[in-house]
Amino acid sequence: MTDQFKVKLVSVTQTEKQFSTDIYNELVERGDLPAEELQAFEESIHQPEAVIAYAARVSSPKQANPKFAGLLKYCIEHKHWSVFEMVDAMVEITTSRAIAQQILRHRSFSFQEFSQRYAAVGPDDVMFYPARRQAQKNRQDSVDDLSVHDKEWFEWAQKDIWARASELYSEALAKGMAKECARFLLPLNTKTKLYMKGSLRSWIHYCDLRCAVHTQKEHRDIADAIKVQLIKKFPITTEALGWRQANG
Repeated sequence: MTDQFKVKLVSVTQTEKQFSTDIYNELVERGDLPAEELQAFEESIHQPEAVIAYAARVSSPKQANPKFAGLLKYCIEHKHWSVFEMVDAMVEITTSRAIAQQILRHRSFSFQEFSQRYAAVGPDDVMFYPARRQAQKNRQDSVDDLSVHDKEWFEWAQKDIWARASELYSEALAKGMAKECARFLLPLNTKTKLYMKGSLRSWIHYCDLRCAVHTQKEHRDIADAIKVQLIKKFPITTEALGWRQANG
């Protein structure tokens, strides 16, 4: 049995077209860059990592230098994290209320979550999870070595609880009870959706923490999926961080 979490990249900071056009025209007028570098700047300025570099070089006479891989790697090596606050990324996450509670603890991010107060929960809005044994020495760890019988029991227990809770929830709504009250009948494995937005700096530290082995597996799977998206959008930065995809 597996949960049905989903992670989608919604948006990443980019330069406004008018801003990049104005910069390009100024460079042409001043003749600051050779033709090849001017073309490279025009092609790269829309990349989120180029935005980071452009902002980081605010005090440099060569702010529009299209070569910025070395700069980003230097900033990471010397822990100049503030430059990575210049761009944001937002992801859409589908998970359960239990795991969402862990995600929402990351206070450097901004969140919007599905509200059970305003919208009804459907009979299929649930996530069933596999059982693991509690580790003896570390309360943060669990071990996947339970018997098939115990795992099947846990699956049955979740489905049994959900069937009863969902039935009572629907009954409460039918009686005219407010959604904000009826939701008290729902268990923590009720499905939810949230949007999570933060700077690249916040994402770096989130992934470093939540992709680690001591994070609950269901949360770690989400963090690994987010990391894959960040690797695609920020290849220079993530390479400098030594990130690899979860399967690689």
